Amino acid sequence: MTDIVLIYPFFRPEKDNSSFRFPTLGLGYIAAYLHKNGISVQLIDCTFQTPNDVIKQVNTLKPKVIGIQCILGSEHHAMDFARIFKNPDNILVAGGPYPTIDPGRFLKAFDIAVIGEGEETTLEIIQKVRKNEDFKSITGIAYIDNENGKLSHTEPRKCNHDLDSLNPMRSLYPNALYQKHNQDQFGYSMTSLIATRGCPFKCDYCSRAVSGNLYRERSKESVVNEMEEILSYGYDRIWIADDVFTLRKKYVKDICQEIIDRRLKCEWECLSRVDTLDYETAQMMEAAGCRRIFFGIESGNNDILLKMKKSVTVEQSILAVNAAKKANLNTGGFFILGYPGETDETILQTLKLSSSLPLDYISFAFPYPFPGTGLYEKVKDKLLPEYSNYSLNGKAKHRLVFESDFSEKKLKFALLKGTIQFRLKRRFGRRFSFIYKAFESMTNWILRKMK
Repeated sequence: MTDIVLIYPFFRPEKDNSSFRFPTLGLGYIAAYLHKNGISVQLIDCTFQTPNDVIKQVNTLKPKVIGIQCILGSEHHAMDFARIFKNPDNILVAGGPYPTIDPGRFLKAFDIAVIGEGEETTLEIIQKVRKNEDFKSITGIAYIDNENGKLSHTEPRKCNHDLDSLNPMRSLYPNALYQKHNQDQFGYSMTSLIATRGCPFKCDYCSRAVSGNLYRERSKESVVNEMEEILSYGYDRIWIADDVFTLRKKYVKDICQEIIDRRLKCEWECLSRVDTLDYETAQMMEAAGCRRIFFGIESGNNDILLKMKKSVTVEQSILAVNAAKKANLNTGGFFILGYPGETDETILQTLKLSSSLPLDYISFAFPYPFPGTGLYEKVKDKLLPEYSNYSLNGKAKHRLVFESDFSEKKLKFALLKGTIQFRLKRRFGRRFSFIYKAFESMTNWILRKMK
């Protein structure tokens, strides 16, 4: 009998247009920590499986504890599995962002919800189960008290500061399948790692449920050791999945120097804020193997950036993207369309900025109000049925889920307009700029007329 099975309940949609697919680092960290402490653990990644495949595996393993990660877009699968696997012989544990924010919702089907980071908490749960002891003394959990039927929280667990002691158990991932998917999408295989946890910024739309605002770093040696491990599995490139890898320039440069000193041939990508990157840092990143950097630019209007509490300006976005391009890095930009407080003109400014910057990749999304965020508080009384149904269609970033000054049709037109403008600008550039300008002028007029 297995002590615990960890399930990542994401199933690829039939019409899967997403380029990016990575294994779950969260469950990989938990699995490694449990294994290190003598716990028998299996990890089931559903990305390339069917629900029936998963059910058969769990029934064969007969785990004492089943831990299921609950993230946006797959929480309905998590709830379905909990109902299927519920029996007196096991303990069902929900973890991840959603149970941390709203444990009561998940405790209708689960026995325990882990609040925040899960390595130490999950180990203590299993230790209690092994000894047949009550788990109510474990810090960092929520449960339904059988005596009064009410939701109860234990004392919050402190975040782990010793990140060097943690390393995901990559042998449990379906690496070959991820490599094939990414090879088909990009022409190279890629997987993820994290160098830091936590983000000190307070963007209005961003959920920091699990790792919170407390920023913590791994040592440069630990990060580069994991890069070497990833390459040993046959991956070509690494996605550094930190919320903001470039927060501290010295830290980034130290890691880059460690890569260079080891003569490690490792290509990688990362996410950056526009106020944390300069040309000197971008140059060193490129020398150490960085090939692409993504920026959360979000808006082309400073007033909207203030409403988002982004703490950056349009001018900083322009400087950062140009610095990255000057250092020969490919660049990507993320933008939000239709944020509360927007007008036709602010949306048009965002679209103009997105096509005027020297970006190689862009992504537009509609604002999605995650529970616990400032955005959610602003629109919680305006949520549409699509908000609760979103998980079933897997298209949140292209669905308007609250009453807005803009119709979904108008925002979809803006998204299409921005995408075409970007492609026209890249294809024709200055030589045939009249084509781009004619399209921009015509579609600006249409957008202003739409409701």
